[in-house]
Amino acid sequence: MPALNEISPHNLMRLIGTPDSPIIIDVCSDDDFNENPSLIPTAVRHPHSDIAALAASLTNKEIVIVCHKGLKLSHGSAAYFRAMGIGAKILTGGNLAWTAAGLPRVPAAQVPGSLWVTRHRPKIDRIACPWLIRRFVDRDATFLFVPPLTVTDVAERFQATAFDIENCAWTHDGENCTFDVMIKRFGLSHPALDTLATVVRAADTNKHALAPQAAALLAISVGLSRMFRDDTEQLEAGMLIYDALYRWARDGQDEGHDWPAGRKE
Repeated sequence: MPALNEISPHNLMRLIGTPDSPIIIDVCSDDDFNENPSLIPTAVRHPHSDIAALAASLTNKEIVIVCHKGLKLSHGSAAYFRAMGIGAKILTGGNLAWTAAGLPRVPAAQVPGSLWVTRHRPKIDRIACPWLIRRFVDRDATFLFVPPLTVTDVAERFQATAFDIENCAWTHDGENCTFDVMIKRFGLSHPALDTLATVVRAADTNKHALAPQAAALLAISVGLSRMFRDDTEQLEAGMLIYDALYRWARDGQDEGHDWPAGRKE
C-alpha cells in the first residue's frame, strides 16, 4: 500500500487520460533514463537540481514526481515542492514499478514538438488524435487547423508536425486510421484505449460493423462540425466527447440502460 504522499502505478494510470490527471515530472538521472528512454504518459523530464525553477508555474497544481526507483530523487523533489506550498506526491516504486506493472510508456524519440498541424474542418481523427496527444503524450500540445493544400507548407514554416494528411509520418496506415497509428507509435496500447481505437477506426473509415458505437460517434462528430465555425472551439468541445468515450471504454462497457428499470420481456 502506498505511504502518505505516494500514489501507486495503477492509481496513477487511472488518473492519466482524464481532465483530473496530475502533472507528472520525471526527475530520474540521465544514466537511468538512457537505459530506457521512455516516459510515463504525459510526463516531462526535469532535473532534480532545478526544481525551484518550476515552482512559479505549478501553483495550485497536483504534482506527481517520478524517478528510477521512487527513492531519494522523488522524495527529495516532492518534499521541496511541499516546502514551497505545492502539493506533491511520488510514484511508489518509480519507473521500475511502472514498467513491472505492464503499464504504457511513451518512447521519448517518438514525441515531436508541441505544435501540430492538420486540415481544417475536423470530424473524427482530427479531434480524436489531439485528444490522445493532450491526454496521454503532451498536455500542452497546440493544434493548428489550416486549408488542406497548406498543411505541408505550414508544418515546414512553423516547425510543426503534420498529421492526418497524405504522405506524412502521422497518417492512415492500411486499414488503420491515424488514431491507431499514434497509439502504436506512442506505445499506448492499453485495454481502454484499444477499445476506443476500434470505435474511432470504425467511425473514421466508415466500417460501422466493427463497433456499434461508430454510427453515434459519426453523428456527434458531424453535429459538432456544424455547431462550431471555429475549429479550435470545436476541438475544445470535442475533448469532452472523447473524455466520455474513454471513461465508457475504461469503466462502463458492461452498463446498459432500460426503462422502466428491471422490465421483463
